Amino acid sequence: MMTAHEPDALPDEDDDLAGYDVNGRMCIVTRESGSPEELIRFVAAPDGTVVADLKRELPGRGCWVKIDRSLVDRAVAKRLFARALKSDVKAADDLGANVDRLLAAQLMQMMNMARKAGQFISGSSKVDAAVRSGAALAVFHATDAADDGVRKIDQARKAWHLGMETEEEIPSFRLFSESEMEGLMGQNAFIHAAVLAGQAGEGVVKRAKMLEQYRIGGQSRAAGGAGRQKQ
Repeated sequence: MMTAHEPDALPDEDDDLAGYDVNGRMCIVTRESGSPEELIRFVAAPDGTVVADLKRELPGRGCWVKIDRSLVDRAVAKRLFARALKSDVKAADDLGANVDRLLAAQLMQMMNMARKAGQFISGSSKVDAAVRSGAALAVFHATDAADDGVRKIDQARKAWHLGMETEEEIPSFRLFSESEMEGLMGQNAFIHAAVLAGQAGEGVVKRAKMLEQYRIGGQSRAAGGAGRQKQ
């Protein structure tokens, strides 16, 4: 059975004009070209179902959709996958929700890797200190975290931004509730957390931005604050 993968490598040139043009891959919904980092690749599994190939390495004809939940849902509703893949494939009604789960799972996996590498810390006091020292690449809050705790860390982010005259504040994400994280991460669930510099830490930020972009459409708004994200 085929499984989805995380986006780390580029595929062989197995796509034709159904989802590819001279400038790059093309979204089958908007017909706009984009880089592999701006699109999600989909392929047909042996059982005829459509699956997301997040690592972009599964064999066969592929098609592409921009990283936007609403566009995946539209592709399902309009039966665009069968046309693009030139096959009588079946895209499940919950494909959009399943992609969200896959993106969330790969983010949690990278968070656990970063924690083991010493590049992910949790606890409001540790996060505040990491932000004020400039060690934090990004901060994370549970969607149900107390507003006071989030506000204190936001103040630290703003102080660092103004004091160091950086172009943007340290990114802030609110993607999961505490109970959702407990289900995905067990005892590693957190209310407030920060990711630190390093390959694993950078991987966390990359995947968090991708999940946020998928949920809200368009570009990630992480740098603008810790606003609650739609689930």
